[in-house]
Amino acid sequence: MAEIAKKGFFQKLLDGVERTGNKLPQPVTLFLILIFIVLFASFLASLFGVSAVHPGTGETIKAINLLSGEGIQRIFTSMVDVFAEFPPLGLVLVVMLGIGVAERTGLIAVALKSFVKGVPSKLITFSIVVAGMLSSLAADAGYVVLVPLGAAIFYGIGRHPIAGLAAAFAGVSGGFGANIFLTGLDPLLAAFTQSAAQILDKQYVVDATANWYIMAASVPFVGIAGTWVTEKILEPRLGEYKGKVETISNDDEATRELTTVEKKGLRWTGITVLLLVVAIAFMVIPEGAVFRDENGTLNPFFHSLVPWMMVIFFVPGLVYGLVTGSIKGDKDAADMTAESMSSMGAYIVLAFAAAQFVAFFNWSNMGLIVAITGADILKSVGFTGMPLIVAFVLVSSFINLLIGSASAKWAIMAPIFVPMLMLMGYSPELTQAAYRIGDSYSNILTPLLPYFPIIIVFAQKYDKNIGIGTLISAMLPYAIIFALVRIPMLIAWVWMKIPLGPDAPFNYVP
Repeated sequence: MAEIAKKGFFQKLLDGVERTGNKLPQPVTLFLILIFIVLFASFLASLFGVSAVHPGTGETIKAINLLSGEGIQRIFTSMVDVFAEFPPLGLVLVVMLGIGVAERTGLIAVALKSFVKGVPSKLITFSIVVAGMLSSLAADAGYVVLVPLGAAIFYGIGRHPIAGLAAAFAGVSGGFGANIFLTGLDPLLAAFTQSAAQILDKQYVVDATANWYIMAASVPFVGIAGTWVTEKILEPRLGEYKGKVETISNDDEATRELTTVEKKGLRWTGITVLLLVVAIAFMVIPEGAVFRDENGTLNPFFHSLVPWMMVIFFVPGLVYGLVTGSIKGDKDAADMTAESMSSMGAYIVLAFAAAQFVAFFNWSNMGLIVAITGADILKSVGFTGMPLIVAFVLVSSFINLLIGSASAKWAIMAPIFVPMLMLMGYSPELTQAAYRIGDSYSNILTPLLPYFPIIIVFAQKYDKNIGIGTLISAMLPYAIIFALVRIPMLIAWVWMKIPLGPDAPFNYVP
């Protein structure tokens, strides 16, 4: 298999992608470069009188020179406020307070292992793929726990371990974003989408639940697709496993059995989650409940989902930690939240650069002008309807090969594509959903994915000759089938006019 991968077309394609991607700067540097480009472009556009007519108001939108005295003054006097008020910053940090405790007590890792090991053997492949998608609640746990666990489970039941590893990797990374639960990614992307939509409509609100329905509905379809690829394509190609596992030990954290204490912790966690669900239902369902407004709608609840996500992770994580002993007092819990925040240092730096870029892009009017001009061009050539949305999915998947961070890509793409498609009649929620689909299935094809080297190391425990080409050749069928499942599903969703989320508009296409 390794020899085939080395000689194949996709290995050459991969090498080209890797060379191109390695030439790109780090995301923070990339945003700094984009900031200087926007500043210079605003100067040139203002100098040459670049403008566009707003199709809704008839107002002439002119480019504003940010390198003028007034522009420079605005940049420096607003810099702190721009950063502090950047929507994705607070949303992500609040959610991570809860996720950090649940992750550091071991709850998420143990819950994933318990889920996979508790299903019938006939459903093991499906459960591994689905568990991979659910692991996006805490992505690190999926990569470092579930991927080696998938390989170990397959090896233990006499199936090829690389197939188990591939199934888990496909769920964690190729099915990224599909989840029956809301994750930290939902409010993060929604915040970027809302900022971009407000270039056109200052009052537009994009909720964290904007894509919940379609992402939740994707889970069983992606699970079935991943199971079919594993059992009908990959395992027959791999054949019978005859290797020896020399580096897997009985005390390997990813493969060991759950202890009595861990099982007890899970039981009490389950009780805690049930009580939380009952409490939330009591505050949401009855008429006149706390989280209903004067009109009886659930808008207050939807707008408070981020704090609720923090609570739903923090409280069960705290209970699990107290039962298992990983938390012995309030200091331990406080330290875990602090560690969670310290792990977000790179994101905070990225958020600072992204916030300035988004603000400058908006102030210069370049985003609005590009959106209006781009929409006019697309209309003039007749490129509209679902072909346009599918093309946007494919563009997103290609860019994903070069830039790994979902938030970094969307921070760059949203200010351009969201208003452009809004002007053509497509809702921001639909544009975001199309982006998320394109940003998922190509994850497993790029060595620029931060966890890609780790996956190779896990695979080399079973076959020391496995390299990038081998892994790509194993994952390519998943990427193709996932694309062939999720893109038509999006088309059908739009055609049937099913809401993308609880508070998303019904009329999201022209």
